[in-house]
Amino acid sequence: MGAGSVRARYLVYFQYLGTDFNGVAAVRGAQHAIGVQNYLEEAAERLNSVVPVKFTISSRTDAGVHALSNAAHLDVQRRSGRPPFSPEVLTQALNTHLRHPAIRVLQAFRVPSHFHARHAATSRTYLYRLATGCHRPDQLPVFERNRCWALRADCLDVAAMREAAQHLLGTHDFRAFQSAGSPATSPVRTLRRASVSPDPASSPFVLPEESRRLRFWSLEFESQSFLYRQVRRMTSVLVAVGLGALMPAQVKMILESQDPLGRHQSRVAPAHGLFLKAVLYEGFGTTAGPTPVSLDLPQVPACPGWAARNGV
Repeated sequence: MGAGSVRARYLVYFQYLGTDFNGVAAVRGAQHAIGVQNYLEEAAERLNSVVPVKFTISSRTDAGVHALSNAAHLDVQRRSGRPPFSPEVLTQALNTHLRHPAIRVLQAFRVPSHFHARHAATSRTYLYRLATGCHRPDQLPVFERNRCWALRADCLDVAAMREAAQHLLGTHDFRAFQSAGSPATSPVRTLRRASVSPDPASSPFVLPEESRRLRFWSLEFESQSFLYRQVRRMTSVLVAVGLGALMPAQVKMILESQDPLGRHQSRVAPAHGLFLKAVLYEGFGTTAGPTPVSLDLPQVPACPGWAARNGV
């Protein structure tokens, strides 16, 4: 580092609609596919950091998967004599220079230089959205396409799904719900919460005449970390229970089989129904312990000359 140059590390929360991306991770090389990280790092180039800014992503998501709130850490080293950006200025700068409308930076925090966004996370929560009563693809509102798994069934046995989900709670070897290609060294995970409920917000895009036919459902899973495609595989099995293709007790048998290639557990729910809802850390966002970062965050208003005044 140059004399007087300071390297500052930040924890950044961001959200995105995953439809247009090949996942969150950057795609390097000449491929046409591109990740959310590519756009974030492109925006960060405008920060004029002495060293290139790289985002270390907390939670990798596949192509088509969305995030209400993902997280990453990054280092910004300004030129000698310039103070570190405030978290508010950094947030506004990244949003100003983002070139894709499906990505938004929510909030930033200054963190110690040893902080690691992936290793320090204490909790991750995923949301999976289902729709029932959709017998043909054109019966789903266009605004809900690529945002839920549309099922042809008119209803789900939610009580059976909840019973089945109880078998997944706790610490288990989850290799029966792990897809090939996982970098995890151990398939043991602790599932803290698994819930199945009617979507409390339903959908604002359903017309009144469609509301009796279409219903929306939410599945939520919380753990410190998950295996590759674990949530989508668990969702597929729970949907099979809800449709009557599996009994709740069979979910326990599938879990104990530790076989990822069985008849039911090899099915993977579509990516477009999955949302990373929250990544939590101790000490950030609240003084009473980790809570999801609010999506209704105050934004620093942009105004003429803002970027020039802040050196970005």
